Amino acid sequence: MDFKKQREEMVKRQLIPRGITDREVLDAFLRIERERFIPDSVREDAYKDFPLPIGEGQTISQPYMVALMTQCLRLTGKEKVLEIGTGSGYQAAILSFLSREVYSIERIFSLAEKVKKLLKQLNYNNVKVFIGNGTLGLQEYAPYDRILVSAGAKDVPPPLVEQLGEGGIMVIPVGSAYSQELIVVEKKDGKVSSKVVERCVFVPLIGQYGWEEKGE
Repeated sequence: MDFKKQREEMVKRQLIPRGITDREVLDAFLRIERERFIPDSVREDAYKDFPLPIGEGQTISQPYMVALMTQCLRLTGKEKVLEIGTGSGYQAAILSFLSREVYSIERIFSLAEKVKKLLKQLNYNNVKVFIGNGTLGLQEYAPYDRILVSAGAKDVPPPLVEQLGEGGIMVIPVGSAYSQELIVVEKKDGKVSSKVVERCVFVPLIGQYGWEEKGE
């Protein structure tokens, strides 16, 4: 399959018409091979306009949602970014291309280990993947210039607000376990403000400041 052509079509038909205008973001989506981050069984759908399963009950978000969240971070290439929910590793690769360094947390061991190997293989050397409770953030490397949460939260977890640096931006889906609003949180002069960008649907954010895992 001609994945390069599919990437170009994705940007042309899915991203630009919906308001993704940041040239650096669009360039990242043209360059990064999304098909490398999904299972072989769904690889032919890599650039389709919908989420895809990646195993362990998790998904890779539709390209547009990844692009929207990335654009909302307003990256300049100098930022230290915390990502909550490594998943397939695709969002981490996008962030790697657009920022100085990325710290990504994944609670599911098998996904985290797979992504570590893949990112190393693809030479995304400014991404560090950790296994843990994403709702607690990663205090040892705080503060962060940007935080991106790739799972739906009940509320914005307080540890993430604390770990967001002055002038920082966080993008996070907040709502019920089945439907959320994508929220952009900003910290200026020690004060926190937020605005709603769009409705969305993500898998639940599991952890101390999120949802309980089924069966607990």
